[in-house]
Amino acid sequence: MQFEGIYTPVVTPYNQDFSINWKSYADTIEFLIDSGIHGVVVAGTTGEYYAQTAQERVEMMSYAKDVVNGRIPVIVGTGAIRTEDSIYFAEQAKAVGADALLVATPPYAYPTGREIALHCLAIDRVANMPVILYNYPGRMSVNMDEDTLDRLGRSPNFRAIKESSGDINRLHMLARDYPHIQMSCGMDDQALEFFAWGARSWVCAGSNFAPEAHMALYQTCAVNGDFVKGRRIMSAMLPLMRVLEQGGKFIQCVKHGLTLRGINAGPPRKPLQPLNKDEKRQLAEVIRTMNVTVDQEMQWVNYSRSANIRRSLKI
Repeated sequence: MQFEGIYTPVVTPYNQDFSINWKSYADTIEFLIDSGIHGVVVAGTTGEYYAQTAQERVEMMSYAKDVVNGRIPVIVGTGAIRTEDSIYFAEQAKAVGADALLVATPPYAYPTGREIALHCLAIDRVANMPVILYNYPGRMSVNMDEDTLDRLGRSPNFRAIKESSGDINRLHMLARDYPHIQMSCGMDDQALEFFAWGARSWVCAGSNFAPEAHMALYQTCAVNGDFVKGRRIMSAMLPLMRVLEQGGKFIQCVKHGLTLRGINAGPPRKPLQPLNKDEKRQLAEVIRTMNVTVDQEMQWVNYSRSANIRRSLKI
């Protein structure tokens, strides 16, 4: 399995009593498929897996697989502190027919590179499925270092790595020293740099509510190789990325952004709290401005192509 395109870590919509809103969950997946995204990730950070029971996580991966019904790949996160729990989620993901796994460093335990590798390999032995590694030291406190990556070379199932460290030197290291592991952008404000260094996929939470802009940047840079237009699109998206990251309210912003698209994503589960009115207003304005700018850019691209065709045909 090759990982190419936009992969959306799907939010988990909740009702006001914090139960899962299954209708909104299905509506979100359908919206994403209709928007042209290339795959969905269930039980990622944006999906609030850490605030869910094991039973809920299994129900969600099974439900997502049924809704998708083979139209796009379904990737399931196995994140947990205990290796035994991650193995359990991997087994369940395989049982429901998931296409790949997202395997992260166990949080809080602070494992060494060797211990991270042994954790990943234990999951791989049981599941024997394509894997996207997930390096997110901002939440896990440690990196999947060279020792980890070298040891994981024992299995061909480790196909890609979602790199969310924000360290540009790691991006260089992955591109230069580990070309057999596909880079996947996991740091939204560095998407342009990832594509410039050969990344072919982007796991981006903002695509829950703004798939058009994310698809535009991917198509322009990764597919067409046009980094002049790509910089203009990226420039239009940066204010949104700053709003999403500020104040530690990333998940709340993504959920409210989806609500603005007409799908009720509901509140986050505690201890997180919803956005206040000012935060909602700021987010809505940033999204509106971004959409106008990106839409104008893409319309100009389409106009230019049409003009070139007309000239070639002497119309």
